[in-house]
Amino acid sequence: MKKFQFSLFQLCCFITLILSACRTTHTIAEKTQQSREIEQAIEMKRFTFKANYAYPTGYRSVYLSPYYEVNVSPDTVKVHLPYFGRAYQAPIDLRDGGFNFNSTKFTYQSSPGKRNESWTTEVKMLDQERPLSFHFEIWGNGAASLHVYDFNKQAIMFQGVVEVTDRE
Repeated sequence: MKKFQFSLFQLCCFITLILSACRTTHTIAEKTQQSREIEQAIEMKRFTFKANYAYPTGYRSVYLSPYYEVNVSPDTVKVHLPYFGRAYQAPIDLRDGGFNFNSTKFTYQSSPGKRNESWTTEVKMLDQERPLSFHFEIWGNGAASLHVYDFNKQAIMFQGVVEVTDRE
């Protein structure tokens, strides 16, 4: 009876091992597919960066609600991000403290990142009253960081995820 119990235990371990190996293979295939989709979205200028954390220069990190994002499309960049830090010039309207605008005139440059399955993308807004530059670092798993450089404010970094927007 003990031999049978031991054999049953070995059989259960073997089945668990096989199932976990199959799951791992499937996960690798999913990761590869996700990485390809993100790469295509970056090339086609069709992605949304959803910010989770803000890292102001010289201040503590700030957890963000899920409503802050940058939507990049071929003809428009829609930005809705908060700002924490030192501003060198105060806005005329106090409600304009963050980055809330739509840009239709911008430059877009993307290149492979320093690591495998990563990309660096730079978007410079040309139709704003001051120079604005957004530098995205995007990884194949969807994680991303965004550095915002504004002539009138200290630089700020955001951490979040990139989602592929629908193709038209």
